[in-house]
Parts: sequence; structure tokens; C-alpha cells
Amino acid sequence: MSSVKSIASLEQKFRVVSKFKPAGDQPKAIKELAEGIKNGEGMQTLLGVTGSGKTFTVAHVIEQVQKPTLVLAHNKTLAAQLYNEFKTFFPNNRVEYFVSFYDFYQPESYIPQTDQYIEKDSQINEYIERMRLSATSSLLSRKDVIVIASVSCIYGLGNPKNYKGMGFDISIGMKIARNDLMEKIINGQYERNDLELMSGRFRVKGDIIDVIPGYEKNILRIEFNGSEVERLAILDKNTGAVTQKLDHYFLFPARHFVTPESETLKAMDLIKKELDERLPKLGLIESHRLKQRTMYDLELMKTIGFCKGIENYSRHFEGRSEGEKPYCLLDYFGDDFLIVIDESHQSIPQLNGMYNGDRQRKQTLVDYGFRLPSALDNRPLKFNEFKEYMKKQNAIFVSATPDKYERAHSSKIVEQIIRPTGLVDPEVEVRGTKNQIENVIDEIKNTISKGHRVLVTALTKKLAEEMADYFASKNIKSRYLHSEIKTLDRSEIIRQFREGKFDVLVGINLLREGIDIPELGLVAIFDADKEGFLRDQKSLIQIIGRAARNSASKVILYADKHTDSMKRAIAETNRRREIQLAFNKKNHITPKTIIRPIEEQLLVLKDTKHIPKSEKERLIPQIEVEMRAAAERLDFELAIALRDQIASMKKEIGQQSK
Repeated sequence: MSSVKSIASLEQKFRVVSKFKPAGDQPKAIKELAEGIKNGEGMQTLLGVTGSGKTFTVAHVIEQVQKPTLVLAHNKTLAAQLYNEFKTFFPNNRVEYFVSFYDFYQPESYIPQTDQYIEKDSQINEYIERMRLSATSSLLSRKDVIVIASVSCIYGLGNPKNYKGMGFDISIGMKIARNDLMEKIINGQYERNDLELMSGRFRVKGDIIDVIPGYEKNILRIEFNGSEVERLAILDKNTGAVTQKLDHYFLFPARHFVTPESETLKAMDLIKKELDERLPKLGLIESHRLKQRTMYDLELMKTIGFCKGIENYSRHFEGRSEGEKPYCLLDYFGDDFLIVIDESHQSIPQLNGMYNGDRQRKQTLVDYGFRLPSALDNRPLKFNEFKEYMKKQNAIFVSATPDKYERAHSSKIVEQIIRPTGLVDPEVEVRGTKNQIENVIDEIKNTISKGHRVLVTALTKKLAEEMADYFASKNIKSRYLHSEIKTLDRSEIIRQFREGKFDVLVGINLLREGIDIPELGLVAIFDADKEGFLRDQKSLIQIIGRAARNSASKVILYADKHTDSMKRAIAETNRRREIQLAFNKKNHITPKTIIRPIEEQLLVLKDTKHIPKSEKERLIPQIEVEMRAAAERLDFELAIALRDQIASMKKEIGQQSK
């Protein structure tokens, strides 16, 4: 199916496609949340336990209210997971993905103490950039759109009116000279390249213009007969075969930051005026530095319409006043949409802290003459500004452990405690710390004998490593996991854990959320009475929740006293447990452990120097296939690792050939 963008495209109603029907607490939660949105109740909270199908519930709420929806996640990994789930639920609607497009990113900064200027260093992932452009073009061309985004969506993005206004419709029979159409395409920031065609580029051959829109992977072909558009079609980029014939097509710009020429000239005048006002306020070195950089940027804008770091002048290009909030993804949704904030207890603090961190870094650059003061307005939203969107629209906070903000600002908290699978929150025991290691070893051996795995949580990296070593000395196959272990290695460790290559995994905070291991039969929490971030009520409930995928699991808290956090976490777990048990009894449900397939081993080779040249040549195409597959499923960390592996192997092959 083509994903052609057209202002006149037929819009679909949101419709959930699934072989399952809402069950357990889901029907009640769907009804309450949908009614709250229709009644304009503002912010609401969905308190859903692990495994209760929160995403499924949200999907049905979207179906009932029929509003464009932003689903916000606190990291790329969670965003990718949600994107794939919503794509499954809404195959006939537009589900888009919007995250930071950098493979790596080092922001521009200056350290006065050492007089060290660090230039911005980044590598843009073209695949992610295409998906970002696809998200905005979808939002401006139809209503049945769900965008899954990370918190980077509150950063400045460019004026949606300019982005849409500099797009244009192309239709069969349209009277326009070929060169005039080319000028329109170039004004949309498309680059002409007759040799290599890729996203954001176009080529010309006689009466044919081929362009790959910034948000598509295939070719839009425009054929002329004199000064009239005769044919429009979508071509497969790889084969050149026509996949769809068109009557019309709306071509959006290739980049988000686009400005009409008249406004660009105005912006340049404002930049020069600001520079003249700023220079007398700086010292000799700082003023020389600022003048040199700004005049160089202005010269580039004049000659090629662009300069490195042009977003730092966005206030002038967009006609904003000093301190006025920037345009961001939320402005592309229009006046009536739904905001869903997943894992809100994590996402809200992130949203709250982004502005201050960005401001502090940029203020130093301004003070020392590296940037004009207007660069301070190239920023993320302040939290108060983001709150205005939530107040004006409708917002749903989703979490198993809603925090103070959600509880204080929600018109109601809708609970989703019952799991349709019948799985019950685990039994929780508290045991003293005396002889705790010997005690946990007995429990580990008992759990392993039943074919289950064990998760042990410690408070420090050193303790996690020491415990894993000690378990190994007792002939217990174990591994440790913490932040110093690379992301891909962490994924492989968890895969091997599920597979049974070892039985005990010792970790810290990394294991608190997002790890779905149905094979877990025991979770042991050491230092449970050490109050703090890792042992507060929310954290304890999240850790306990890791054991809620296995019908035979249990949790042991090792502590010498019952802290308030422990008491509240245990009480809440027991409350949820009793509700589920009553539901199971009433409906004659026998809980069954979730069965989830174990992923295949990742092909990431560590050292390839020992591999013969012929074997490397055979492996490279295989790795390239896996790299593309990883990118398609949004596993960009793996895709980047595979890309680097290919480059390394090609270099080794070249050296061996000499």
C-alpha cells in the first residue's frame, strides 16, 4: 500500500483491528476515559498494572473519541515498542514515529574555566528524519493520525504554516513550465542531483522530473507535455516499476525549517540589527568572535540560503518575539487532539527538566560571544508552556505508579488492575538481613529446580558484580547488568537469560522497568529498607511488577525494618492481588504464565580480524540485510552497530588486498 501524501486524500476513521476484545478492567477503563474526553474533563490518569493491556485500552479510547493523537514516551526504545503496537492495532490509519534524528549528538558548548569551545557534532539518521517528515506531513494532510514521539518533540521544529505553505499541489493537466516547477521544488529545500537520487533530492531528464519527497522512500515521477503536467506516478526506487498512478500529489518541503524568500531577507536584516546592538556590550575578544561568526553565517544565508546552526536564528525567521515559545511538533496537530503520556512518572520529570538544562548551556555561549542572545529562543518548551497544551487539549497519563503531578492534576484516576490473563501480582515476603546470602542461595536453587529464573537487585554496581561472582563460586550460573554495559550487550544478556544460558541476573535500576521476562520465578530485593530513589514506593512496585508475568513467581524483600515505602508498596501489591484473585474466582479463571518467543541471537561480531577475507565477503551482504531489517523495526542501536561492523570489515578486506 502506498503512503502517498495528498491534501485531498480520503481520511479513514480510527478503527482498532485485533482478534481480542476488551476484557477484565479494560471495558470500564475505556468507557470512563472516553467519556472524560468527550465531556472536556482535561487531564486523566490510567493507572494500569503490568500486563493489564494499557496500550490496548488507549487504542480503544482513540477509536471512540476519533481525535489525532500524540503518544509521548520517555525514550526511543519505549517509543519504538509503542509504535509497533499501535501499527498493529491501526493498520488502516496513519501511525507515525517522531524521535530525535541523531545517531549521536554533542551539543555546542563552551567551558569558560578552560577556555574550551566544543563545536556541535552530530550525525543525522536519514531514516529517522524521513519518519519525522512523514509525521508532520501526515498531520497536515489528514486527521486519522497517531504520532508516537519521544520527549524531543517539545524542541523547536519550524513554523507549520511555512512548512505547509511552501508545499504545493501537482495535478494532471496543471499548466506550469517545467523550470517553474523546478523552482518550486528548490524553494522547498530539495537538492538537485541527477546522479544519485535519495530522500530530499530530485533529478531532471528531458520532460521528466523525478523527486523523492523528504518523507517517502519511493520516487514521485512528474512527466510534462510542453507546459502541462501529463502524467504522475509513484515508482519503486529499487526497480523503477510503477506502483501507483496518480491524479494529483501534494509535495511538502524536504525540511521542517523552510521560509519564504521575503521572510528570509527580513530575518537577515533583524540578525544584522541584533548583532549591531550586541557588539558594544561585549569585550574585545567576545565581540570579534561574535561578529566574525555571525557575518559568516549571513553570507552563507545570502548565497545558499542556509548555514550550519541556522536553527539558532529561528526566532527571526519565524517572526517571534524575545522569549516567545518556539513552534514544535504539537503545533502540527491543529486545535483538537489527544495527548497520551506513557510511563508518566518518568516522562513528566523529563519534560519538566529539559528547558533549564538547555538554557544554562546556551547562556554561556551567549555570554562569551559564540551566539547572539536570540539563540536562547531556539529551545525546548518550558514545562508551563507544555502544560498549556495539556489543559487546552485532553491528556491521559498512563502509568502503573502515577506520581504526585498526575494525581494532583487529574480530574479522575481510572484503575486497570485486572489482567485478562488472570495473572496475579506476586506474593511478597520480608525477611531479615541476617544470613541473607545463604537464604537467597537456597531460594535460588529451589527456583532453578522448577525451571524458572531469578532476578536479584542490588544498590551499587560493585555489589552487583560481587554478588554475581559469589553466586558463580557456588556453582550458580549468573551474570550482572548495569549502566556500564553497552546497550546491545545488555539486550544479548537478557536474551541469554531467558534462553537459560544462566539462571540468575543481578542488576540495579536498569531492571526496574521495561524488562519482560515471563521465565522469572523469583525476584530478590536486597537493602529494601534503604529509603531513596531506588527503594521508594514507586520503584519497589515497579521491581515487584517484574514478577507478574509468571503464575508461580514470588518476591522477597531483605530488610531489618519496614519503611513507609515498603509498607505502601506491599499494601498496594496485596490490594491489586486481592482484586485479581476475586475476579479469577468469579470468572473461573486459572492464571497461566505468559508465553513469549525468545528473540534470535543478534549478529554483532566483536572481532573479525581472524576471519578469512572470503568469509568476510560472504558475511557482509548478510549483515547488510540484518542492518536494514533492524532499521525497519526501529532498532537503531543495533542498526548502527551493524553499520559500523560492515565498515570495519570492508576496511579489513581492503587492507588484506594490498
